[in-house]
Amino acid sequence: MTLVTEKKLYGLDHLRALAIMLVFVFHYGRIFPHPEWTNRVSKFGWTGVDLFFVLSGYLIASQLFLKISEGKSISFREFFIKRFFRIIPAYLVVVAIYFIFPYVHEREALAPLWKYLTFTQNLGLDLRTQGTFSHAWSLCIEEQFYLLLPLTLIALVQFRLLKKAAWLFLLLFILGFAARYFSYVHFVQPNLDSNDIWYFWYKWIYYPTYCRLDGLLAGVGLAAMLQFRPTWKEKLSLYANWFLVAGILVLTAAYFLCMEEESFGASVFGFPLVSLGYGMLVLSAVCPKGLFYKKGSLVTAQLATLSYAIYLSHKFVIHVTQDIVSRLGVAADSNSMFITCIITSLSVALLMNKLVEKPFLALRDVILKRWQQAG
Repeated sequence: MTLVTEKKLYGLDHLRALAIMLVFVFHYGRIFPHPEWTNRVSKFGWTGVDLFFVLSGYLIASQLFLKISEGKSISFREFFIKRFFRIIPAYLVVVAIYFIFPYVHEREALAPLWKYLTFTQNLGLDLRTQGTFSHAWSLCIEEQFYLLLPLTLIALVQFRLLKKAAWLFLLLFILGFAARYFSYVHFVQPNLDSNDIWYFWYKWIYYPTYCRLDGLLAGVGLAAMLQFRPTWKEKLSLYANWFLVAGILVLTAAYFLCMEEESFGASVFGFPLVSLGYGMLVLSAVCPKGLFYKKGSLVTAQLATLSYAIYLSHKFVIHVTQDIVSRLGVAADSNSMFITCIITSLSVALLMNKLVEKPFLALRDVILKRWQQAG
């Protein structure tokens, strides 16, 4: 089993599709009028972001680790160009839509523009006054990760400390527990009886980067294990479907642990447990003997392709759709409205993919080709 290959990894498409479906239903059920049945699905939908974190950690680290294992140096410029053209153009389009057209705001006012442009919006985010486009918080964490991971690896290679990297990984994992424990005891627990407890929990536990590294670390750890431990890789592949079962069981345990989101157990231990469960699903998905490794699907492949555009735009699309369609007599909390919002969200995402994402990815390839030829 090779870590990075030209062969299509169908299993990762399935998981990416699952992640965006979870996020969509979660936001639909939490923010907008919705059918009653969506409450049962949206309860655990917030973990879709954690699945995205695990996938990002795995895929990005896999690319960097492959270069290291082949004895090649990591080019930060090449890495930055790839990430910039993949993430930034569509992101800036949505930021512009939110700031130019106040009508699309799904909740309260936006955070200051500079926070979106510097990817620091997740730090100190106040949902009571800055609830619009709040889901950019996860993009902030990912961009911070994209900046620090290659720089860290370059430094570890430069100073010949790569073999000590496991200790850094363990330290960051432990610090995550410590950060959530400290934040809960000092900022959340004293406000448990407050009507705004959700505000304190989101601000101090859910959004800060230092509390939410578990998913990314799980992905990075998985990539490192598969790349640098080839004997482990072959053995683990034999148990791919068992990891699928184990991952589902761990996520079931996490579901019950996180029933009360503001509880101590959910706040301190919930995120790493969710990340462990999704890490097992990713491991199963990338193993040739895994159930979903070779089973492609046009539906999940398309959802995976559109997942980033859907994530960026779905809130304002749902808001606008419900506002317009409800005037035609369709109940905002009906199944018909839910289906309509799915259709409009997919349509806008497809438009963004065709008009923004694909052209800039093509431009990226041209720039990289010219740069490589010049080098």
